Amino acid sequence: MLDHPWRKSSLCQEGDACLHVAGPTPEKTIRLTESGDPRGAILGASPRAFGALLGMIKGGRS
Repeated sequence: MLDHPWRKSSLCQEGDACLHVAGPTPEKTIRLTESGDPRGAILGASPRAFGALLGMIKGGRS
C-alpha cells in the first residue's frame, strides 16, 4: 500500500485535538487519526461514509 501523507485542517489549533486525514488508498479507503496518537488508532472509511461524516460535522450542510 502506498503511504499517503496525513493532512489536517488549517483551522486546527496547536495541541492534541486535531483530526488528520489521509487517502484515498488504492483500495479507496480514507484514513483518519488524531493528533494525540497519530500512529495509534486509525479509522478507515469509504469515500461515501467520509462524506456523510463531513456532512454531519458541518451540521447537515453539503
